[in-house]
Parts: sequence; structure tokens; C-alpha cells
Amino acid sequence: MNIYGLTLEKIENYFLTIGSKKFHAKQLFSWLYEKRIESFFEITDIKKEVIEKLDEDFSLSRLEIVSKQEDVDVCKYLFELADSSYIEAVFMRHDYGNSLCVSSQVGCNMGCKFCESGRKKKVRNLEVYEMVLQILMIEADILERISHVVVMGIGEPFDNYDNLLSFLHIINHPKGLAIGARHITVSTCGIVPKIELFSDFSLQVNLAISLHGATNKIRDKIMPINKVYPLDVLIPTLKKYTEKTKRRITFEYILLSGINDSDSDAAALSKLVKGICCYINLIPYNETNNLEFKRSNTVQIMRFYDILKKNNVNVTIRREFGRNISAACGQLRSKKEDL
Repeated sequence: MNIYGLTLEKIENYFLTIGSKKFHAKQLFSWLYEKRIESFFEITDIKKEVIEKLDEDFSLSRLEIVSKQEDVDVCKYLFELADSSYIEAVFMRHDYGNSLCVSSQVGCNMGCKFCESGRKKKVRNLEVYEMVLQILMIEADILERISHVVVMGIGEPFDNYDNLLSFLHIINHPKGLAIGARHITVSTCGIVPKIELFSDFSLQVNLAISLHGATNKIRDKIMPINKVYPLDVLIPTLKKYTEKTKRRITFEYILLSGINDSDSDAAALSKLVKGICCYINLIPYNETNNLEFKRSNTVQIMRFYDILKKNNVNVTIRREFGRNISAACGQLRSKKEDL
């Protein structure tokens, strides 16, 4: 078992089961995440026989960085996993810190029509350690700390729910990667039962909803999940979520030319989110060669933005990264697998 897949609590339980001391867990976490050891035998404050047991029971193996594509303030990484599967992570440098977009699955079964990840079906869930190592390996590569994490790469995080929660605990823990809960965002296309569960999660992480349509008619065309959890089910659930957690939701809205970017779409979106503690993140589309969708032009993006502002909706236009480096979710993986 890879040690980076264990929460502090699970490591505490491990030490107890081998007749050792529970407090060794915090010591081990410090060696793993602060000192970044490459061998258990580098540990100097735990007995030799315990270290030998650790080395027998656990692995410190890493992922393999297959390739990197860089542009201004962004670098996209392609990782190869032990089973020869591929995933991606995207590093972005902002004025408020370094952000990393991580993957949660190999492929995705949600089938959003505009998404390259959805074109390649789900192979499996990522293990906890495979999510954690995306951060560790990129920090080691750039020699800088990652301060913000978004679980918005390949896969639907709520379709890998238990592993997601363990990952969040590890990266948030003060002895782990110590990334503040308010600096972590999890995105979902709208799996209602998991949103309800997530409202009880102990950490104050942010929730983002991949919305991309303000009516069931549009969402049904581009997002199959809407046929299971339509807007008249999703929106009331989100209202309850914000009331319960007192946290603001982000609505992600990719603007697709001629699909969801008209003035009437903007008006419908304004009406849909009324009364919800939220803001809208408008996203210019990264086109791919494999999908027919086109990016909205700049004039229409600004018209859409202005209509939302006039309707007193909190809205931003996402800063664009990496149009020159296959930065759309799943593009680099697809190019590798299509060779």
C-alpha cells in the first residue's frame, strides 16, 4: 500500500495495531509532508524495528511525469500511473498564490458533450495517494509551494467520494500539506445525493457547480447528468446547502457559441441563481479538435457578463490559461492515448 493514501487517523490506527505508539503518526506525517523523505530509513525519531515494519508494509513510490507543456504562468503535467493509465494536473500562477487543478479519476462517465475528459470514458477511480502525489510531485518540480487546490481535472470528484474526502483531509491537515480549507475547491456536475452528503463534511472547503446551462432544455443537450438531476432538483438542493453551510457556491459556466451564450441565456441564468449565495465564473471555452463546440467571441462574452451585472449577479470572467498548450481538461491525455 502506498503510504500517501493514508490519513493521519489511519496511520494512528496502524501504529496501534503493530503495538507501537499513536503519536508516531504525527512524526511520520512530518517526515512525509514537511521533510519529503524518499526512504523510511531517513526517519531518525522512530525506532529502527518500527521503521523496518513501515518499509515492509508500505511503499513511497511516486507517479511518473511523462511530459509537461508550459505557457505564461501555467504548466500542464501528464502523469503515467502504475497501471499505465494517464492523468493530468495543471499548475497556475496567480497574484494570490500557486494553484493546482488535480484529477480525481482516469476518464469520466458523466459524458458532458463539450468536455474532452468525457469523450474518454471512466477507466477507474484514482486512489487517494494518486491524488496526493499530483501535488507533491509538482511542488518538487517547481520548487514552490502549492497554496490553492481545485479538484476540477479529469473525472467527477463526487463519483469518487470516499477517496476524495480522505484526500481533502490529508492536504488540509496542519501536519500534512497544510492547505487551508478555504483555499480548496471541489467541483461537481451536479450529483445531488453527494451534494447533500457534502453539506455535512467537517472541512470548510468550497463547492463549485459545473452548470453551463440555465434551462433544462440546454443542460439536457450538453450534460447527461441533468436528465437524472434536473435543475428543479439541483437548485433547491444548492439553496439548502448554502443555508446549512453558510458557504458561497461558485457556478462554473462555459460559454459555447450558439449554445448557451445568448442574451436570453444570460437573463435566464440571472433568474435561476436569484436568492442563492453564489457567484458566476464565466469561462471562455478551450476548443479541441475532437469536439464540435466553438468558443463564444469576446463581444458576446462581455454582453453576457454585462447582463448578469445589470441583474445584480456576482460574476467574474475566468482568466485564461494555456490556450497554446492543450489546457482544456483531458486534452493532453487524449493526445497521448490517441497516438
